[in-house]
Amino acid sequence: MQQIKLSGVIITFNEEENIGRCIESLKEVCDEILVVDSFSTDRTKDIALSHQVKFIENAWKGFLDQKNFAQDSASFDYVLQLDADEELSEELKKSIQLVKNNWAYDGYIFNRFTNYCGKWIRHSGWYPDAKLRLYDRRKGKWLGLDPHPSVFMDSESRTRHIEGDLLHYSYTSYEDHINRSAKYAKQAAIAMHTLGKKPSNFKLIFSPAFRFFNSYILRGGFKDGFEGLIICKTASYYTFLKYMYLKLIHKGKSIE
Repeated sequence: MQQIKLSGVIITFNEEENIGRCIESLKEVCDEILVVDSFSTDRTKDIALSHQVKFIENAWKGFLDQKNFAQDSASFDYVLQLDADEELSEELKKSIQLVKNNWAYDGYIFNRFTNYCGKWIRHSGWYPDAKLRLYDRRKGKWLGLDPHPSVFMDSESRTRHIEGDLLHYSYTSYEDHINRSAKYAKQAAIAMHTLGKKPSNFKLIFSPAFRFFNSYILRGGFKDGFEGLIICKTASYYTFLKYMYLKLIHKGKSIE
């Protein structure tokens, strides 16, 4: 076991409403806080700098590239990477402090608890939402498809789940959720096409229906009330758009 120095890492673009809260939650457990910003046009930079963080601007090339750039730019090999709309719960802070003092694994996993339009969501496939965000960057990196890459560790790495929730303040309106889902579906389709994925009529027709059934019935979305219905219907809509856009790209049509 060893005591380590920890870099808290955040990527941002126009996050003036969230960045201060996120930074504050990292101060108790991190020896450095790094913000990598893709040239925000709001007050994100001013707010971040008022907290005396390390601030870097880097052109946006996608979530995957930006997250790997951010972890590589940290001063320490042990990183805790958050999104700007997230913060550490008090219980999670205590768990991370214990881990810092007795680092024994290569990565640590904890649950993310999401607030959706003012309501904390306990079902719908949104909780428990296990995330690996605390890790040794020498043994892990971000992989997968935009807009939702994840940290993957080397095959011989060891990970452990720790107590406490990562609090996620997601969408403040249903319209924002729907609009961003359409945007993310385009990004996912482009990433799939880049990797050589072929369109499938079967997935275009049946995957959206299964996505709704899985999240609303099997994962208890109905228990989240009206918000659960909106979440699960929008997840189905996102799935449909993703495969529709992939089909259009394959036909040589523009999706912009």
